[in-house]
Amino acid sequence: MPENLPLVNILQQLAQRNESPFYAPGHKKGKGISTKLIELLGEQVFRADLPELPELDNLFAPESVIKKAQDLAAATFKAQQSWFLVNGSSCGLIAAILATCKPGDKIVLPRNSHQSVFSGLILSGAMPVFLEPEYDSYWDLSYCFTPAALALALQEHPDARAVLVTYPTYQGVTGNLGEIEKITHLRKIPLIVDQAHGAHFAFHGELPDCALSLGADLVIQSTHKVLGSLTQSSMLHLQGNIVDPDRINRSLQLVQSTSASYLLLASLDAATAQMAQEGYSLLERTLNLAKSARAQLKSIEQLVILEQPLEPREGFQSLDLTRLSVRTSQFGLTGFEADQWLRQKRNIVAELPNLHNLTFMITIGNLDQDISNLVEAFGLLVQQADKSIAIALPLLPTLAQEPLYISPREAFFCSNETIAYSSAIGRISGDLICPYPPGIPLIMPGERITQAHLEYLTAIVNQGGIITGCQDSSLETLKVLLI
Repeated sequence: MPENLPLVNILQQLAQRNESPFYAPGHKKGKGISTKLIELLGEQVFRADLPELPELDNLFAPESVIKKAQDLAAATFKAQQSWFLVNGSSCGLIAAILATCKPGDKIVLPRNSHQSVFSGLILSGAMPVFLEPEYDSYWDLSYCFTPAALALALQEHPDARAVLVTYPTYQGVTGNLGEIEKITHLRKIPLIVDQAHGAHFAFHGELPDCALSLGADLVIQSTHKVLGSLTQSSMLHLQGNIVDPDRINRSLQLVQSTSASYLLLASLDAATAQMAQEGYSLLERTLNLAKSARAQLKSIEQLVILEQPLEPREGFQSLDLTRLSVRTSQFGLTGFEADQWLRQKRNIVAELPNLHNLTFMITIGNLDQDISNLVEAFGLLVQQADKSIAIALPLLPTLAQEPLYISPREAFFCSNETIAYSSAIGRISGDLICPYPPGIPLIMPGERITQAHLEYLTAIVNQGGIITGCQDSSLETLKVLLI
């Protein structure tokens, strides 16, 4: 396994070099940085904030240290080729769509895709064929689409050029990716996997299978989410011969900064070496923490934890045990209210609150004390909660009931107007409207707005949910297309 740190080592040498810098960035190794920022971060980090010096290689045409670091990442994460991303997994997902779809091409994907996927549709001009994910009304969570749903979609759309799947979901739920891979490759088209929340899967047998091990062609991982790299640093992995790596290179040039942060790149290099050398032991400790948290929380009366089903169910093949989802609505609190109480009273900060639940990420950076604090806080919260209050959730309307009126790209460039919320029924949406919960885009640009849409959005807002993607989150007005 790789043990050296090509980018980290050269960056360290250059940071210590005594020179007169007449190059960007303007702070010149920290000499021009605000003293307040130095007080926050220290001086050393700015000495390493360097541009594309000859010794540091070029992200878009790597030949030396970046190439070596990416090759080491490919070996560590078991890919054929890997790219470092400095614009997050968002740019990797967009590049994957650009590399596999031309304007007008169809791509099969779930409605609970990340918002960057819809940006990829706009930039590529591809037409989505949406699949509804399996929905669990008790947990108010969307899982994965089923292999049967994919097979039917590809039968109805034999001209589809790619399939994209989210694996795992935000809550750590994975679908039957093995069968999805088989169905996709029967058509000899690429399988793109948004594995943003699963960069750790390859390093421990108790975690779900990594998408690469299941045959995916392109896998995008947010190294910063669950491993040890800096925020905004991610990786894109390729295997097989279905996708041309040159298309990936050219696509990434469209969506990555030409002034790549070497701090981000070095953090990816360091995270690679860390996982190559210590990945199993770090995740063994993390899983033990997660198991301890689960066992202790389950002992608290009325507290319900999302668990792996005894038998795989539709859309729910396995669960990442390091992702902890706790249901709160059965003792009279929304996830938003519970999140606020935990923050304000006990300094416990969740990753994601929803109407019925809270999700916590347990990673290689958590400690025993974190778990003790979490368990103690929930014990107090349940004692204080008014368990007589019931929280009702409106039924989620069926998504993608009819094809898009126009493509996301056409909708993006189409003229629009802002009208009263109550007048929007029957009009074509100019907004991507995403209610939290459940976090699925309810209305896409180019879709017709229905009464069921508006009733559901109103109910979500009344329950304390959040609406994102539209210019008026209060829902007094909506943006519609002039067509």
